[in-house]
Amino acid sequence: MNEWTGDGMLPESTLIEAEALLSACRSKRIMLATAESCTGGLISAALTAIAGSSDVVDRGFVTYSNQAKSEAIGVPMALIETHGAVSQQVAAAMAEGALVRSQAAIAIAVTGVAGPGGGSADKPVGLVWFGLARTGSPAITDHKIFPGDRTEIRAATVAHALKMIRDSL
Repeated sequence: MNEWTGDGMLPESTLIEAEALLSACRSKRIMLATAESCTGGLISAALTAIAGSSDVVDRGFVTYSNQAKSEAIGVPMALIETHGAVSQQVAAAMAEGALVRSQAAIAIAVTGVAGPGGGSADKPVGLVWFGLARTGSPAITDHKIFPGDRTEIRAATVAHALKMIRDSL
């Protein structure tokens, strides 16, 4: 198991990955934006825990409620009503909305069921959908079902989101 930071929110390895990602983005002059639901801002927190991150991190949207997803980043309510907030379609729309509403070249979005409740047979606790949008390209999506408790699911989500960004560079 990874050693956790003093605040207990994220493993130290995640902060190391965040620092490497910032460096890679900086060298390519790429700015990032986040749109977070189940992580409640932890992706942005991991990135901004690193001094000097302001030259890479443009902004983060915490869109926990469906209304926030619609109002802040333009996810159509009809899309949420049809597919549910935790879906491939909503993750893609979140990433695209964050990209349009920022100065970033890459936006990452996450929406999931962190638990301990709220899961169902088709959307179990641990299910997270990821969306990644880049300027000039359609959003790509991925999903994972992470094991563990709420803290572990959220930490794994942050780590995977950082990896998706890094892999897209």
